[in-house]
Amino acid sequence: MRSIVLAAMLATGVGMAMSAQVHGQTLRIALRDDVDTMDPALSETFMGTIVYTAMCDKLFDIDEKLNIVPMLASSYEMTDPQTVVIHLRDGVLFQDGEKMDAAAVKYTLDRDLNLQGSYRRSEVNMMDHVDVVDPLTVKVVLKQPSAPFVAQLTDRSGMIVSPKAAEAEGSNFAQHPVCAGPFRFVDRVAQDHITLERFPQYWDAKNIHFDKVIYQIVPDSTVRLTNLQAGGTDFAEQVAPTDVAAVQRDAKLKLVMSDSLGFQGLSFNTGAGKQGELPLARDKRVRQAFELAIDRDALVHVVFDGMYKPTAQAISPVSPYYVDSIVPPPRDIAKAKALLAAAGVTGPLDVTLSIINDPLNRQVAEVLQSMTAEAGFNVKIVAMEIGSAIAALTSGDYQVFQVGWSGLLDPDSNIWLWLHTGGPLNDGGFSNPKVDTLLEAARATNDVAKRRDLYQQMWQVIQVEEPFVFLWTTRNIAGMKATVTGYRSLPDGLVRLQGVSMAQ
Repeated sequence: MRSIVLAAMLATGVGMAMSAQVHGQTLRIALRDDVDTMDPALSETFMGTIVYTAMCDKLFDIDEKLNIVPMLASSYEMTDPQTVVIHLRDGVLFQDGEKMDAAAVKYTLDRDLNLQGSYRRSEVNMMDHVDVVDPLTVKVVLKQPSAPFVAQLTDRSGMIVSPKAAEAEGSNFAQHPVCAGPFRFVDRVAQDHITLERFPQYWDAKNIHFDKVIYQIVPDSTVRLTNLQAGGTDFAEQVAPTDVAAVQRDAKLKLVMSDSLGFQGLSFNTGAGKQGELPLARDKRVRQAFELAIDRDALVHVVFDGMYKPTAQAISPVSPYYVDSIVPPPRDIAKAKALLAAAGVTGPLDVTLSIINDPLNRQVAEVLQSMTAEAGFNVKIVAMEIGSAIAALTSGDYQVFQVGWSGLLDPDSNIWLWLHTGGPLNDGGFSNPKVDTLLEAARATNDVAKRRDLYQQMWQVIQVEEPFVFLWTTRNIAGMKATVTGYRSLPDGLVRLQGVSMAQ
């Protein structure tokens, strides 16, 4: 039997002078994109997760060193390799006044697994069933040993929703979400703002120092910087690397940065919809040629001032599962041309590169357009708003899509849903039995070295089949007024407001 009793709750602004904490304030946070939905079970976007982090506490959280720490849970035990017993914090209320208890945890986990359209299904599908032991104890029985299961509960799968509200609202729950976090939902105007207000009965209310939080949707990085400099925004969840120097020169502002678990790359359609019948989808040599035309080092230096790290895998260097031997291939135009010729491509090959409409994304796309042209690709750039982009991805209506992932604690969360057959973000229809087998084997062992070796074998297959070209690992770069104190930047990039305050 292996038992793990979690350490004390996250430190939240210890040592901050109480005189600097001003209640009754509104914090204005600029987001680089709109959210897709206000239901954690149905969400695909990082922006949504940032907003949920203020609304919906999770069973567990992470710290700066990627340790699992308690939140709504107080501890957990692995009573055997397939049984997780979770002990809950007493006295927690949902924002509708209902108790957050074991029945609510069971309800939420079952909802994540069974709700139509749930993007959490692949994260909790290793569950066989959930039992309520007593009001503060839940027993989760797994189908097989699962290394990532508890880590999944540090993100949206662990965000517990009010059963009463979810049942009453049904398919409209996203219009009136109710969780157990420090702020409750007030309103949302798509592409403009989301407003939350303090929940007075929050279990950790002493560490919440704002009465209202307004998330402003500001896709243009230049406008985000201008608003921050002018005082129209208090906090920007992401400052563009090219704007870092400007923030550092402004005495009224400051930066808080951390290495990220996230990545950016190119998803190739390998068989979904009509676009899956084109040469790029049918022949891996064409995809290999596309990658060989890219100089990642030049790309990140031109667009991001060299602040991001080129990569060829979905696992960040901050993770113990990062594989040192998996590196990007050097740019080789001659080899790219030879691969295209071997694939029967004559003349420039038309390729559509889809992006989410944003100045930095467009700059990346234009650099890729220029680089790949030298190898024989004629790239057309199609920019979309977030809603249209998600619709195109989920329907397979694309050839190449520039996509990103904020990164989660366990590598399974950063790989399975993109590359496993039927994964919820495997929009290009990639399917490879060897990749599936390696991913499943990695899920079933807690041995770090064994898992890392299995991922290495999987990356070697991916580098041949090329369903996805990983381009760079991001950094979390938050900008804020110099008067904002207590903010901690963690590798997942989420904006945690516990302990954050703003002096007058």
